[in-house]
Amino acid sequence: MDTANLPAVWAAVGPGIAGAVFGVGWWFWVDAVVCSAAAVPFLHYLPGFFASFAAIMFNCVKREDANYNYYSPYDDSEWR
Repeated sequence: MDTANLPAVWAAVGPGIAGAVFGVGWWFWVDAVVCSAAAVPFLHYLPGFFASFAAIMFNCVKREDANYNYYSPYDDSEWR
């Protein structure tokens, strides 16, 4: 495998893999909570809520706005 092309392949495939891992983890967590006979305290729901909220927030940002190689907010201003 050509290692020079690896960053381009990872840029194309990496977000899909990350989304699949997040989705599978979220599905297992929800399935465990729903099918469990034990009472789950509310504090144990918070990581799932925060992860879901973070995924929604990540998807609200355009790639061009997060890529500093494309546009830097410090190009025309001074550093302090």
